[in-house]
Amino acid sequence: MSTLRRRFLGASSSEPSRDPSPVKGEPVTLVPTTHLKKLTRKRSRRWQWMIFGLGGLFGIVIAAFFAQRHDVINLEGLIDVNLESLLDVIPAGIVKDARDLTRHEREAVNYDSFSVGLHAQSQGVKARHPVIMIPGVISTGLESWGTEEQSRQYFRKRLWGSWSMMRALVLDKASWKRHIMLDKHTGLDPPGIKLRAAQGFDAADFFITGYWIWNKILENLATIGYDPTNAFTAAYDWRLSCKNLEARDAYFTRLKIHIETALETSGEKACLVSHSMGSQVLFWFFHWVASPEHGKGGEDWVEKHVDSWINISGSMLGALKGLPAFLSGDMKDTAQLNAFALYGLEKFLARAERCEIFRAMPGASSMIPKGGNAVWGNRTWAPDDVPGQKVSFGTFINFRESNSTHSPHNLTVEESLDYLLTNADPWYQKQVLENYSHGIARTAAEVNDNERDFRKWVNPLESRLPLAPHLKIYCFYGIGKPTERSYFYREDQDPQSSVNVTIDSGFTFTTGGDGETLVDHGVILGEGDGTVPLLSTGYMCAKGWKIKRYNPAGVKVKVYEMPHEPDKWSPRGGPNTGDHVDILGRSSLNDLILRVAGGKGSQIEENFQSRILEYSEKVQIYEE
Repeated sequence: MSTLRRRFLGASSSEPSRDPSPVKGEPVTLVPTTHLKKLTRKRSRRWQWMIFGLGGLFGIVIAAFFAQRHDVINLEGLIDVNLESLLDVIPAGIVKDARDLTRHEREAVNYDSFSVGLHAQSQGVKARHPVIMIPGVISTGLESWGTEEQSRQYFRKRLWGSWSMMRALVLDKASWKRHIMLDKHTGLDPPGIKLRAAQGFDAADFFITGYWIWNKILENLATIGYDPTNAFTAAYDWRLSCKNLEARDAYFTRLKIHIETALETSGEKACLVSHSMGSQVLFWFFHWVASPEHGKGGEDWVEKHVDSWINISGSMLGALKGLPAFLSGDMKDTAQLNAFALYGLEKFLARAERCEIFRAMPGASSMIPKGGNAVWGNRTWAPDDVPGQKVSFGTFINFRESNSTHSPHNLTVEESLDYLLTNADPWYQKQVLENYSHGIARTAAEVNDNERDFRKWVNPLESRLPLAPHLKIYCFYGIGKPTERSYFYREDQDPQSSVNVTIDSGFTFTTGGDGETLVDHGVILGEGDGTVPLLSTGYMCAKGWKIKRYNPAGVKVKVYEMPHEPDKWSPRGGPNTGDHVDILGRSSLNDLILRVAGGKGSQIEENFQSRILEYSEKVQIYEE
């Protein structure tokens, strides 16, 4: 890593460092990786070809050739094939690659399968606390249960998280959009359409065939004695706001009952494991379950029923890259899908279409950043600016002078949210304002008052942790992967677009003799896990929950940071990745999860390797 990159990203040393031992007296390397390295070198070239093949399958490379001069490919009406005969229009070589996907990907993801669990088992770690997993945004499959004519062809097919989704998006885009978008005014099912979250372990172990999400964690949990009787995936329709998750699906009622049943049948309190947006959903549940108007469990319900909360890559203060998706339909890798699904969304949907779709998923708007300027900075400064940095993170949306004639001035995060709502349709304004709040409660009295306002429950800066003094919180997240932190925008010059502005992707700014990039195609990169900035994953864990009004019961919070040290031969980063999604397959993370679930979380020592403690002290939120 160059000196400039270290200075820009805030790295503390020039050389990457392996995780220190997470457990007292344990060796640093918990699982041997020799097998992985041999396997991944052997198939690296095969993977390169397969990635191109799959990109072709989903993107319909043949159609792309016929649409060279168009940014968005539209195949509706161009080819008369049904959904099941899609492969007939793909070249034979690509079809063969696609049919080999399952076999090749199984080889790729099976590095040291079960060995983390076997290692923990050899040290006496075994199943103890019932484990309930809450997935992140978009990682849960959504399947159609509609029986009206427009939906019958999709019955029980996944329109999100499967090849069926891709076929529908390619060949029947208008129908796919009608199914995937919620009613703009109610935030619930559109008339005649019914999508529901897939259930069970199948809901989130793989996104599409071969692209694992929770599969490695399930493998290792099974190795120490977990199965469907003491482990459960609490999948949910991530498009819905938390309020409507309960109103339509009784999701939180079901989650409460399952946790109560787990205690009754096992005699042990539950270990809750959440990832990304799932951590926000779980935080909302803690308030809902205690509320006398909602869950009616009482203030001591969490104390009685929950032993620990494992918060993996929790986007507690939002994901900054969500704002461009809602503002202008600019995605980059906002959805954090695999490359093939992302390619499809970007190639088959115009930016205005993407913008409309994301806005019509009110649950995803929970990812809009919280805390305003106090957390994310003002026009001249941000807590995570580092010495020598050329562009402050405080101005979240920047306009170059040559493009600013009719554009707003540079905007902070707080001003960008106002700009989004001001320029959005009334239905979207209503959905955001009726479901979410993005401010800061600066007194204990205000925090207590917010327990009666469900809009505040997803924001940890306006509401508190449960009154559960014996609850244990473990914050595990990746660091050291460049993450979208702010942007350069320009006016949208496309006369056919209904979006006013777009990321200035033609602007790349470099400095220094080594050509180090500060602004990469309109995106200013900062510290994080590739999706969620460090301030979002780390601030509440490192500092916010040390403030008494946000943690009046004194719940113990441990932080374990995991540097992003990917294996260059592995398509998913290998056992030392810190990527937002791929971290779910990281060896040390899996080991930590097993130890907490097995009742040995007290052995885990905190591990800070980023500058989060320094940044947190600069955040403008203080004790009363």
